[in-house]
This record gives sequence, structure tokens and C-alpha cells, in this order.
Amino acid sequence: MSASTSNQTSLPLPIFSGENYNFWSIKMRTYFMSQDLWDIVDRGFSTPENPTVEQLRQEKKEKQRDVNALYAIQQAVDDANFSRIMGASTAKEAWDMLKEDFQETAKVRAVKLQTMRSDLENLKMKDYEIVKDYYSRLKEIVNQIRAYGENISETRVVEKILISLIEKYDPIVTVIENSKDITTLSVTELIGSLEAYEKRLSSRNETPVESAF
Repeated sequence: MSASTSNQTSLPLPIFSGENYNFWSIKMRTYFMSQDLWDIVDRGFSTPENPTVEQLRQEKKEKQRDVNALYAIQQAVDDANFSRIMGASTAKEAWDMLKEDFQETAKVRAVKLQTMRSDLENLKMKDYEIVKDYYSRLKEIVNQIRAYGENISETRVVEKILISLIEKYDPIVTVIENSKDITTLSVTELIGSLEAYEKRLSSRNETPVESAF
């Protein structure tokens, strides 16, 4: 068994059941890139006219790569969606069939993206939430927007967190804004500082907020 075949069979495949095609396709593209198969899925291959012996040898290798990629696609869909691609004879053909059926139109994507932008804009921490849970909700929206191709910078996420926390975090927010360069502050560092402050609040410790850093 070749190394590429061994790697292919050892990596779990995301299963597409008809929902979240964009997420699934990103995962599959990464999988194909890890197996050095993405070019065969994306562009396919052609048979040259009057091929030389070397070209025939190369064509055989390309056909094998194509079969490997087609098999992966077949394994990565549930039975209901396998029926959509069962007639495909190449990986590119199967991939394009799914893309045509499930990829959203530009208009639909624009509407969904606008809705997600609005969700992010209106998102605020709830009174009963802890920092970890609030950040989890925010990160989910940010990741969805990024999956739709819109870049959201680290600084924008930091700023969003700082302006959307509940009132009890005002002291630590003030300290952060006065002592840190927000443009270089990472989300990880910010969340760490907020959780440290949160822990001090919960333990009723009188330690000054500056020591949360």
C-alpha cells in the first residue's frame, strides 16, 4: 500500500448531509490538499492526442489520483446525496455536481452575510453569561462570516468584545483601554485578562484590577 493511500484511509472525512455545503466544501478542499489531490478535483485531467510512452505512464498516475479523489467524495456524502453523484465518472464531475446543486447564489450569500453582520453588530453579553460563553457565541458568528469570505480582523473582534461586555466589566475595560494598544492586543490576551478579572470578582478578592495582567 502506498503512503498516499495509507494517509487517505487514516484521515476521517466530513460527511455532507445536504446542509452547510460551504463549510463541508472548505473541509474537503483542505483534505484534498493534504492528499495532493486538489488539482485533480478542481481542474480534472485530459488525455493528450497521440501520447508518448511517458505521457501514457503519467496519464495512468493521473487516473489513479482521480479515482482516489472520486472515492473520497463518494465516502464523504450520505446515501441521499450519493444518488446525486453516483453517475459521475471523475472526481471533478462529482465535485461540480454537488457545487451546482448546493452552492448558494451570489444574491443568497449576500443576504446571509448581511444578516450575520447584523447579528454581530447587535450581539451583547448577557447578564448571566461568563466571558468564555459569551466569546463562544461571538466567535461562532465571526467564523461564519469569515467562511463566507469576509475578513474580520483581530482588532475588530477585540473592539467588539470591549464595547459589548456588561457593566460589571467596566473597570477592567477601562484599564485595558488606558494601558494597552488595542491595535496590537490579541483576542487570546484579552480573554485571558477578562477571565482573570472575572475570577477575582467571583472570589470577592480585593486585588486591584491592574494585577489581572
